[in-house]
Amino acid sequence: MNEYRFDAEKARDGLVAALRALGESQRFNRVVLGISGGKDSTVCAALCARAFGPENVYGVMLPDGAQKDIDDSARVCAALGIHRRVINIGPIHDALKGATDQLGERAGAGEFAVPYSRESDINVGPRLRMTVLRYIGQSLGARLVGTGNLSEATVGYCTKDGDTSCDFALLGALTSVEVVQVGLTMPELPRELVEKTPTDGLSGKSDEERLGLSYADIHRYIRLGSCGDPEIDEKIRAKERANLHKRRMPVILTPFDGEARP
Repeated sequence: MNEYRFDAEKARDGLVAALRALGESQRFNRVVLGISGGKDSTVCAALCARAFGPENVYGVMLPDGAQKDIDDSARVCAALGIHRRVINIGPIHDALKGATDQLGERAGAGEFAVPYSRESDINVGPRLRMTVLRYIGQSLGARLVGTGNLSEATVGYCTKDGDTSCDFALLGALTSVEVVQVGLTMPELPRELVEKTPTDGLSGKSDEERLGLSYADIHRYIRLGSCGDPEIDEKIRAKERANLHKRRMPVILTPFDGEARP
């Protein structure tokens, strides 16, 4: 295996510098992000507060109905001194279900019915959250922070047009393991939130349970080329291949291949 060393403090300071440079080049210093109370959004919020000052960071808590750990989200905002707001997307979710005959309504004559899908219902949460965050961000003149990490992107544990929709991916170059290491270098953050077991907040399972993979194995696969188990390597590789479409811009089809172009 290849040797790989990670300097968490250097990565932290490098991301803060990169944020400031991006803000200067694109002329913004105000950001908005969803605060889930998990490690990724927690670390992102802290990095943004260091780069732009807490007065320029807007944290939005977006429960879908009741969220049992929403107090963790509030703790992040309080610890960093950033702006905070709670917007419950439950009524929006219910309205969408109603509009697509998920709540007992029927499709009109000659129209197809929309069957219920558990996975579709889970994924609509991130999509609704990003719609709300875009709405708020544009109103505030703020850029939208992407909080997903490299481990999630590699295996496709992200929602297309949901948490992949952002103005920049702050943790996109760090694995899940490295995000925790960076978070532990910031004393302003509650340690237990940085090390909190990641969940999607909807399925009742941890990320690793839903994936059938550990983040430690994904980290080793990315950084060392193998997690040490060929079968697990192939499982990760298969997910990576199947989910490349989530990491790329939409494919543009052209009718001109092999022909003279106008």
